[in-house]
This record gives sequence, C-alpha cells and structure tokens, in this order.
Amino acid sequence: MRKWNGWGDEANHVPATEQARTFLAEKLGVARALPDARLEEVCAQVPPSRLPEHALIGRDAEIRVRHARGQSLPDWLALRSGQIGQYPDGVAEPQSSEEVAELLAMARASGWVVIPYGGGTSVAGHINPVEVDRPVLTLSLARMHKLLSLDPVSCLAVFGAGTPGPEVERQLQEHGFTLGHFPQSWELSTVGGWVASRSSGQQSMRYGRIEQLFAGGRIETFSGRWDIPTFPASAAGPDLREWILGSEGRIGVLTEVAVRVRPISPCEEFHVAFCPDWAQALSCVRTIAQNNPGLSMLRLSNAEETRTHLILAGHPRAVYVLERYLALRGIKEGKCMLTYGVTGSRAEVQRLRQEVAQVVRSHGGQGTTGALLGRKWVANRFRSPYLRESFWQLGYAIDTLETAVDWARVPAAVDRIESALRDGLKDEGETVQVFTHLSHMYLQGSSIYTTYVYRCADSYEQTLARWRILKAAASQAVVASGGTISHQHGVGRDHAPYLPAEKGVQGIQGLQAVFRHFDPDQQLNPGILVATEVNDESAS
Repeated sequence: MRKWNGWGDEANHVPATEQARTFLAEKLGVARALPDARLEEVCAQVPPSRLPEHALIGRDAEIRVRHARGQSLPDWLALRSGQIGQYPDGVAEPQSSEEVAELLAMARASGWVVIPYGGGTSVAGHINPVEVDRPVLTLSLARMHKLLSLDPVSCLAVFGAGTPGPEVERQLQEHGFTLGHFPQSWELSTVGGWVASRSSGQQSMRYGRIEQLFAGGRIETFSGRWDIPTFPASAAGPDLREWILGSEGRIGVLTEVAVRVRPISPCEEFHVAFCPDWAQALSCVRTIAQNNPGLSMLRLSNAEETRTHLILAGHPRAVYVLERYLALRGIKEGKCMLTYGVTGSRAEVQRLRQEVAQVVRSHGGQGTTGALLGRKWVANRFRSPYLRESFWQLGYAIDTLETAVDWARVPAAVDRIESALRDGLKDEGETVQVFTHLSHMYLQGSSIYTTYVYRCADSYEQTLARWRILKAAASQAVVASGGTISHQHGVGRDHAPYLPAEKGVQGIQGLQAVFRHFDPDQQLNPGILVATEVNDESAS
C-alpha cells in the first residue's frame, strides 16, 4: 500500500543510522518531531463533492485525500499536519483515450477544472487543486499502464501515459529492450509525467533526457484528439513535440507516449572515484564531459556532500579504511566524490573505465576504489526520497532544488545558492545544513542539485514559513546566477514566479497564447507554468 502522507510504499523504510542522528544533532541542534495527523481524521474533514455521480469518477473522501497533494515539502507538511486545504471534488481513473475524451467533454461543458495526474511525484506544486469557485476533477492515468506496441525494427515503443518506471522497464526488458530513463522518482513517476515535466534520468548521458526519448504520442484536448506522428527527424517547421514537452497539463491530457528504445547492453558497471578538492574535481568532470567518452552517467559531489554521505553511510569502520587509503594518496580533507556509470560491451566498459581513471589521476585523484562503492550506489539509487521520512521522525525537514548553468558559471552559482540557503534562517538563530552535487553533465555546462536540511519549528505553520524563506532565497540566487529555474523538476506553481526572468516577455506571451488556444476558459491545470498575464516590467 502506498503511503498517503509520504513517499513510497508503506513496507519500505530507510531508518536513520546512529551516525546520522549524532551528525544532525551536532550540526543543527537537537530537534523535536511534529505530530502527524491520522488518515481517518483528515478524511473526516473532506467536504461533499460538487461533481455528479459517474462510473469513472471516485468521490469518496480517501481517494480525494490521496490525490490532493504531490511530494514537495509544502505538500509533505500539509499532509503530515492534516491541513490540506483544497481537495479535488473527485478522481477519475480512465482506462483508454476514449474515456479521457469523454471526461474532458463533460468537464468542458460543465466548467470543471481538470488536473492531469500521473504518479503524484511532483515536487513543484503541479497537481494541487486551488480552485474554490469551480469543481475540480483530478484525472489519474494510473490504469493506463501497459506497453501498447513495440516496433523492434525502428526501436519505438508506445506506452499508456500512466505507466510507472518499473513497469516501463519490465515490459520492455521482456522483449530485450530498455528505455534507460531513471529519474530518482523512477519507482512512482510515469512516462507521461516525464514528458509533461521534461524529466531527466540518472543515466541521460547515454540514453538522453526525455526530450531525446519522446518520439510522439496522443493528446486528448478540449478541441479533440491530437496525434503527433513519429519521425527520426524533420525540418517541417517547429517541432510540435516541444509544445507537449514541459507543458505540465496546460494543453491537454497525454494518453499515449511513443518513445525511442534500444536493445539492452550486455554489460553495465558503476564506479566511484575521488579528487583532492573541488577545483580539480570540477576540471576533471568538465574534461570528461567535453571529451565525450561515452559514459552513461557522471555525478560529482562537493566536499560537504562527500563528507555528509560518508558519515550517513552507517559503516564507520569501512569509511575509516577508505579514508586511510585515500589519505596515503594525498586525498584528505576537502575531497570530492565522483560516481560514474559505464554501459556497453565488456570491452567498451573496460576501456571507458580506464579512460576515466586516467583523467581522474591527471587531476590528482584516485581513479578507482574498487566496485563496492559503485554497487552501494546502485542499491541505494532510488532510496534517497525515503530519507525524508527518517529525518522527519527525528524532527528535521529536508528538501532539494536544482538548476543548470554554463560551465563558466558553475563555481559561483554553487557558492551563491549554498550561501543563500546557509544564511537563510540566521535571523532565527537556526543553522541549515547544505550540500551539492552536479547530477548531469553536458558539453556546455552542468546541472546543480542542492540538498538542505533544517530543524522543524514548534508548529507546522512556522516550519512552512522557514521553507518559504529558504526557497525564495535559493530561487533568487538561481536567477541571479543565470541558471534555469528548473533542470529536471519542472515549473508547477512553486517556480512559476521566476519563469519570466528566463523566458522573457515574448516567450511568456507566446506560451499564454498557446494555452488560450487549447484552453480558452483556463480549465486545464490553471495557474501552472504561467500563473498570470505578464507585462514587460514583470519579465524584465
């Protein structure tokens, strides 16, 4: 059973180690957990539905609670406190494009607001109902979860848009193929959600971001069905796939997704290396990324994240041995950890591993530490979201944010973002633990993914107020650094105020015109991406 007020399955739990407890208390101070509301209490608060009875629409309290929020920290606080605010009036679970079209026709005629819902993993406020004057229908695609067709000659597969990551891979691998798209939310997020939010997988260096994988599909709109055909490439005007990529439910409901797949590689390995300091580590990963050695992934943790991860690993003896080993090679305080993946034939994997090790050594680092740390990373690659629960039970709130900038801006951007977070609660006398990694590397630049942890306040309202201070400070730092407001999480409501700085007046007005064409009465996820009409001053 999936948790109603947190991440993942009820049966999955990642307990905080004793080292984590001690570390957090020393860094942030002793904390006290806030009380959690019970599901029964929250369900009792749900008002009567304003939607009519319909075979496809569930109107009972629990299904409405379970689809009322996503997975952002404000969503987490709302669910844990039971102070959810607005609920959808009903949740529809269609099984076909035809049923989606039927629901949209009803919504259009009756003036309902429609919120498309995939895996419910949004961390930017994409799926939260805020409408109070009109009934709200959340349209879940959870039952549209099958591989619909596979063309092995063209390496194309078509899925129902509600297919979650594990089912995508399971159904493809039965035929010897893989999509290779593994965002951290992979366990729960869906192929349609990946397209709608422009997702990036952990191994996108090899397989590509979702914009490289998305080949076409079917969208149900208020005006009717829109099929986007698949081409290997086209010069026939603007690429209309781009209208759907990152559209976040504003244009229509994506029901079928055609993706580019490839045969499963015979060999895949993950390894960990270390560089002596941040400057050399940055130069190292930039050299690797710009020389295009063919890795499937490359990730660089800064010194604070490296130190924090080693402490939180819960294996003090093994960490001690590792640090002694590195110290003998001149890699001590300030060291930075590189994690990389190599995929292909056995010969290719061996060659790539040797090439990376050589580049790391040329930057004063240790090119390999054996296979154990790489295997640990694979085992834990989707477990990080579960730490929010463990930290919460200790009285700490944890959140992340991300951006991407050109290589020349990376060092200053990391400093500015981390400083904004680290100093954000100084007026309250509170310390914030902050650390960063570069999760995706490109020829031009890199993503920046920052995690921050702070103590819960004495109430949910105060804890949320602290988050708002930190989120605003960090978002302003991102914009000031010349970064995108989102590299992989999307815009939603949380990032919408900062989008005009990135898109400009013409860009925002162009988006508004497209949305008006498909949704003249603002019934499809209103307020997402582009919240209001934007003038020249607000976008400057």
